[in-house]
Amino acid sequence: MAQAFHLDIADNGLATVVFDQPDRKANVFTREAMEELSALVSQLSERSEIRCAVLASGKERIFIAGADVDAIAGVTDPAEAERGSREGQELFDRWEALPFPTIAAVRGACMGGGTEISLSCDYILLSDREDIRIGLPETKLGIVPGWGGCTKLPRKVGLTAALDMILAGKAVRPYKAFKIGLADALLPEPSFHREVRRFAEGVIAGKTPKPRGSSFKAKMLEKNPLGRRIVFDQARKQVLKTTKGNYPAPLRALEVVRTAVSEGHRAGLAAEARAIGELAVSPVAKNLIHLFHMIEAAKSGGFLEGGEPAKIRSTAVLGAGVMGGGIAQILAGKLDAPVRLKDIGSEALAKGIEHAGGLFRKQVRRRWLSKPEAERKLALIRPTLDYSGFENVDFVIEAIVEKLEVKQAVFAELAAIAPQTAVLASNTSSLSIDSIGKNTAHPERVVGMHFFNPVDRMPLVEVVVGETTSARAINTIIEISRKLGKTPIVVKSGPGFLVNRLLAFTMAEAMWLLNEGHRMEDLDRAASSWGMPMGPYALTDEVGLDTAVHVSHILSEAFPDRLTYPNWMDRMVEDGRLGTKAQKGFYLYEKGRRTRPDPEIYRLLGIERKIDNPDSGRIAERLILPMVNEAARCLEEEVVRSAADLDLAMIMGTGFPPFRGGLCRWADSQGVAKLAEEMEAWAEKLGDRFRPGDALERVIESGGFYSKYSRPDPPRT
Repeated sequence: MAQAFHLDIADNGLATVVFDQPDRKANVFTREAMEELSALVSQLSERSEIRCAVLASGKERIFIAGADVDAIAGVTDPAEAERGSREGQELFDRWEALPFPTIAAVRGACMGGGTEISLSCDYILLSDREDIRIGLPETKLGIVPGWGGCTKLPRKVGLTAALDMILAGKAVRPYKAFKIGLADALLPEPSFHREVRRFAEGVIAGKTPKPRGSSFKAKMLEKNPLGRRIVFDQARKQVLKTTKGNYPAPLRALEVVRTAVSEGHRAGLAAEARAIGELAVSPVAKNLIHLFHMIEAAKSGGFLEGGEPAKIRSTAVLGAGVMGGGIAQILAGKLDAPVRLKDIGSEALAKGIEHAGGLFRKQVRRRWLSKPEAERKLALIRPTLDYSGFENVDFVIEAIVEKLEVKQAVFAELAAIAPQTAVLASNTSSLSIDSIGKNTAHPERVVGMHFFNPVDRMPLVEVVVGETTSARAINTIIEISRKLGKTPIVVKSGPGFLVNRLLAFTMAEAMWLLNEGHRMEDLDRAASSWGMPMGPYALTDEVGLDTAVHVSHILSEAFPDRLTYPNWMDRMVEDGRLGTKAQKGFYLYEKGRRTRPDPEIYRLLGIERKIDNPDSGRIAERLILPMVNEAARCLEEEVVRSAADLDLAMIMGTGFPPFRGGLCRWADSQGVAKLAEEMEAWAEKLGDRFRPGDALERVIESGGFYSKYSRPDPPRT
């Protein structure tokens, strides 16, 4: 087995331990690595010449990625999971007990077990490189920090700051790590190794810097039993508000930290190990780890053969306003490349620039960017009323009005000006990519790049492929999306593509439920209780009723046999009810905040509110089952490559509950045949729109969605 840890001892007694696993892009605490580290710790404890040790990474961008997630995913025995936690705790405690000072020299991403071994060092030195994050993300995997993080982080940074990180699985930037006392020093990236050595030599010389920690105010609050109780009570309330009880790990982590703080380190470790044993084998943990694997797979590979991605040096956005401004901001911010922002009116351009500027200012407030850097990046966005400069761009994305004839005309104009090598993308949410590029010279370079609103927060990009779209155009959008920090999912062009198509079936059923006499707030509450981030009526208001109605017409025309809406949908828009942007939709709003359902809705639509205390579970079933049925059709039609891609798109694009693992994984866990029986029962009551389709029957015959549609990605270039 190739060596992962390398020890060097200088004449002055400074030992350097470099973790550098061969054949891996990131250092991971596999079982083999832990065994090697255990032997190394035994050796270090016997070396009398060592006066200080520095733990460093041989990887350029990553310090230690944490534990081996594959090993966690494979654990089915709680006792085995608990034993793995205890072994890691013991090893890191042995590192902490070494008879000389230790320093973690963190010059890359530091997660999970990487943070826990850093907390077992006397000092943590952190590079000031902006892309670095350090944290304990275990609750995002459905478990708790299991190698001492729940006991050692509060000791290092104080209770309040520790809970903020642990309960949300939060990773912090270098400045924040230094501010809360997690990092003992923030060192300049260009001279990082030299500064680490100087710090270590100072420790050897007896110039021991005072360890940093939480603020005096925080310490006074947390040293007081009443103060600690207040902190824990507030944290519990916040966890329940955020998770709605669907994620057990944060609450369990809270109890582990409480045990560590009140009963001491050993009791905390025991509670931590017990929690790992119970949580690691739970369905929620397995689903969240499955999601982690899907996200990691989406970050690499997936390129089609025969098309090298275009080199992007200059970009352009057609259409300003909120969406165009948001796209321009993320292009300038992440690609650090010039962006031409074009619109036909000065007012729209001003709105787009103002929106982009607001996003940069928010990043400054959060200390993600310095003010000069934000101003420099904003200056990369160059507004224009004509096509000047477009002859030099490598990539253009259109975000104009959702009318086919307008888009066709614009793409034809654009193709005559932009270089023939430029990739031309549309942010359309529903129109055919082939139709958009119909009058465009070299239509093979036309591709969809469908962002979800708001652009700066939503992680999904649908890469929409037409019949003529080239591999080069597809691969370019995949690569750009990743550079923007987004998750790209390749989908075939068709009505609604993937996410909006599936979501339309839930939204249509919600409208029928309202039509039957349910209260909109009861229906929204049922969806939220099931795990959706918001209910269908709140979501419609957020999207905009004009947009929602427009898409509903397109999709109901495409699927008239199974997707129908009540005949009052247009009435909402005619009444000026456009949702949040008009401060009036299904709900009423004050200063952009939703206040209450508007009772006038029922009068406007001619609906009688007659159903009280509905069964939330039955409502959720009616909202979700149509999506399951349609998912089978999407996979059979190859709208999306695999069940995993469909699940990832739904989680990233709609907020489908991550703890359920995704639409297809949830359906498999419930038993697709059982769900089909429930659809048949609903069809008898409500009509053929609920009838299981032939595609779903074939999924049942194959043993489930993941049995039938777990195809590998296309070959990489």
